[in-house]
Amino acid sequence: MTARVVIVGNGMAGARLAGELRVREGDRKVTVLGAEPHRAYNRIMLSTLLAGRIGEPDVELTEAAVHGVDLRIGVPVTAVDRSAREVRTAHGERISYDHLVLATGSRAVVPPLPGLDRGDLPERVVPFRTLDDCRRILAAADGAHSALVLGGGLLGLEAARGLATRGLATTVVHPTGHLMERQLDPAAGAVLAGTLAGLGVTIQLAVPATGVAADADGVRLDLADGRSLRADLLVLSCGVRPDTALAEAAGLTLRRGVVVDDRLRTSDRRISAIGDCAEHDGALTGLVAPAWAQARVLADVLTGADPLARYRPRPVVTRLKAAGIDLAAMGDAVGGEPGEELTFTDPTRGTYARLRIRDERLIGAILLGDNPAVGTVIQLFDRGHPVPADRRTLLLGRSLGATGAAPAASPALMPDAATVCQCNTVTKGALVRSWRSGARTAGAVAAATRAGTGCGGCRDAVGGIVDWLAEAESVEVAR
Repeated sequence: MTARVVIVGNGMAGARLAGELRVREGDRKVTVLGAEPHRAYNRIMLSTLLAGRIGEPDVELTEAAVHGVDLRIGVPVTAVDRSAREVRTAHGERISYDHLVLATGSRAVVPPLPGLDRGDLPERVVPFRTLDDCRRILAAADGAHSALVLGGGLLGLEAARGLATRGLATTVVHPTGHLMERQLDPAAGAVLAGTLAGLGVTIQLAVPATGVAADADGVRLDLADGRSLRADLLVLSCGVRPDTALAEAAGLTLRRGVVVDDRLRTSDRRISAIGDCAEHDGALTGLVAPAWAQARVLADVLTGADPLARYRPRPVVTRLKAAGIDLAAMGDAVGGEPGEELTFTDPTRGTYARLRIRDERLIGAILLGDNPAVGTVIQLFDRGHPVPADRRTLLLGRSLGATGAAPAASPALMPDAATVCQCNTVTKGALVRSWRSGARTAGAVAAATRAGTGCGGCRDAVGGIVDWLAEAESVEVAR
């Protein structure tokens, strides 16, 4: 059992690991060193904060103030001394460890464009990655009329929708031919672009940026086709890169990230890495669910609760969290592997569906717009269950013989083993048990199970199950 654990990084992965360590039996000292001057917050919800739908207190994680953890915020770690088994901080401290965990996350990529290559970014040019970034964007948006977003990936579109919600004329500039090209095919990208246009977001595709100029009056973005776009601020959403500077200086094995094995160990067995900075089996995570799964596994290993625990990646489901847009993409959705293909497109209604099936199981799917079957599709993909013989029920949310879209299945028909919260792997059965134990509101159930505290995409489903339980109880009382 490890006595002294030092976690470098107070982000979502580091904070979750600290919480997981404290709920397991044993007497150990856990120290968390966070470079950011904030308690742990939910980075995924920053786009909702940007849209003004929640306030800053709503993004703080429940793990932000774990009892019994020595949490030190605003304390950057500058070096790791592997021979002495200690870390050094920017404040001159030397902190010893029995086991060190790197949860240093990732940093926003700033493209090497003229105007952005002088180190400090202009005041009106802001990356979108951290809480401080979000604050800067909101400050720049106050009194602004227009905004540019460079990058049409997941985070860039969420930022654009948030700014448009605040009333800014917003334009997304993306260098490739369709939006979210890592998750979507061109047809889905086109429907998504149309949906965004209807929500006040203009899309400029297949046009790389060539330079940036900013002054007190605004920002100019120069494009490869000779045009220039002007706005009051520019948000950079050009991807992220694992923060591996500490690991590299310490001599740990790196590729794109810090290389770890199935037990999340680096090339030094007394050092582990989790979250965005870790590379497992050649893959980076970049999403909350894998990072939190890694935290659970590592806590089991370090505490001896399950010394043989191994990290096994689960299928990833990507959700776009923006008001007025319902998008889920999973697996090999854009093709590559052979399989059965089914598609449906209705651009007028902003609806697109694509299913890829092999051996009667989903290997990938894209669902954009209103589709009552989205929950069923995610469950089939996640659990690897056979698809129904009538594929149309998944593609359209109903069979062609129906007179209208069928409503979502009642929670009564959902098996207890069905995963409701993908980020935290919370099943319907766990929600029901928390209800029966006294958690009688959606907020109380979320606090007890962590359901809905990740990306937030399952909050409606959690609320629906709580409402169903309350209604069922009232019926029993009436009887």
